[in-house]
Order: sequence, then structure tokens, then C-alpha cells
Amino acid sequence: MLDRLLMEAVVEAALREDAGTCDLTSEIVIPAQATARFIVNSRNDIVVAGIDAMIYAFRRRCADLRSELLAADGDSLARGSRIAIVEGRARDLLTAERTALNFIQHLSGIATLTATYVERIKGTKAALVDTRKTTPGLRALEKHAVSVGGARNHRLGLDDGIMIKDNHISVCGSIAAAVAVARAKVPLLTKIEVECDRVEQVEEALAAGADVIMLDNMALDDMRRAVALVAGKVPLEASGGVTLETIRAIAETGVDFISVSRITQSAPAVDIGLDAEIRG
Repeated sequence: MLDRLLMEAVVEAALREDAGTCDLTSEIVIPAQATARFIVNSRNDIVVAGIDAMIYAFRRRCADLRSELLAADGDSLARGSRIAIVEGRARDLLTAERTALNFIQHLSGIATLTATYVERIKGTKAALVDTRKTTPGLRALEKHAVSVGGARNHRLGLDDGIMIKDNHISVCGSIAAAVAVARAKVPLLTKIEVECDRVEQVEEALAAGADVIMLDNMALDDMRRAVALVAGKVPLEASGGVTLETIRAIAETGVDFISVSRITQSAPAVDIGLDAEIRG
């Protein structure tokens, strides 16, 4: 679920960044008492995400905002679909417009790309998960968009699980040593995941008692060997350079999870517009 406190803080900062001391254009051009009614329209086929952030941006600038939601996060919308109607003081709505649209365009872009990846692995046992490669300050919102796009969230932050990677292993001396230290100190219900880039490391991680094993940038044949070696004892996560073109073949190796950074790191914003319907 989206953390509203985090969402509101991010939107507040974005509004301050964009408006500065005032919206000079609207203050000069738009009469003080003018009201307007705008339609938020999708100009692409999308999976929508970020409606709450959009409405919050409008409401923070427009105290008398009247809004009607015509879609919800997670809805698949065709080009030309109406997402919402917002009505209120014209100056306020126009001041908030760019910030409000930035959020829903960016987050809907993530949800839309995520849904495309999910569709590519439909019918396999693999589940799509995200990574920590997110826009600084926007992680909670971007991971919400991933969720409504049909994927699952990996760690929300460094305090959300043990992930023993190559540099941890180098410092500790071995996978076995790193897992032993983690197991002795980790909270009871927290899982330990180990990153492996060779099948031999998978065998070592399994013997050491890892709860999850990540197959990092492995070739498909090595992934199949790892799946056979582990034989369902612990979940396997494939990671590294996954694209829309390669994800199906990776899923068909039998891994349980596939983590993809592109769904947050490289998703293009979708085209969503604010179109005037009535102006008074």
C-alpha cells in the first residue's frame, strides 16, 4: 500500500520546486475569481498509477477543489479514456497542473511497462519483482506503481532484508562465513539472500543455509543447472540485464523470481493531458 505520509511529503516538495514564490503567468493572465473545469485524459493505452499523488497536488493548491475520479490505480485504460475531472479556482489548478501531471505520467509509465513485462512471463512460475534502482526520493511511489502494474516489490530499503552481495562476500572471505555471521544476528523472521554469479557459488550458498539465492547475470544454461541443483529447496531469483526480449526465456528456466531494474529506472512517462471543458 502507498505510504500517504511519504507521498504527501514528496508532492509538497515538488509543488514548492515548481511554483517558487508564485505562478507568474497565472497570476497575471487569469482573473482572480475565474473558475475552471478540467478533464484528465489518457492519450496512450496505459495502466494508470499515481491518481492519489495527482489529486493531492491539485488539492494542496486549490482549497476548494472538486474532483471526480473516473479510474483507479491499476486500471487498464485505452487511449482517450477519462481519468478524472477537477474543478475549482482556475489560477490554483493551473499552478498545480505540471506537478500533478508529472506524477501521474511518470508513475503510470512504470505501471504500464511493468504490466508489459508481467504479460511476457504469463503461464510460467516466475514472478516479476523490482529493485532498489529507483529515482531518489520517489521509491515509495515508484514501488507502488510497480505493484499496481502486477509485479511484486523486493526490498523497500537496506533495512528490509539481508542481501549478501559480491562485495560483502569479498570482505567476509566466503559465502559460508557471511551467511554464518548474518544468521547469528539477523531478526528471526528476516530472510537471508545470497547473490551468486557461478553455479559453484549456488552450491555453497545452499549448503550455508541461504533462504533465497540470486542468480546474477548467469547464462540460461547455468540457470537451468542451478534450478536442477537447488531442486526447489529455496527460491531462486534471476537478475541482471533482463529485457522484454530475454525475460521469457529466463522464466522458462524454472526460476521463481525475476528482478528487473528497467521497470523503475527506464520506464518512459506516458502521455496524460489536462484539457479544459468549462471555463467561467
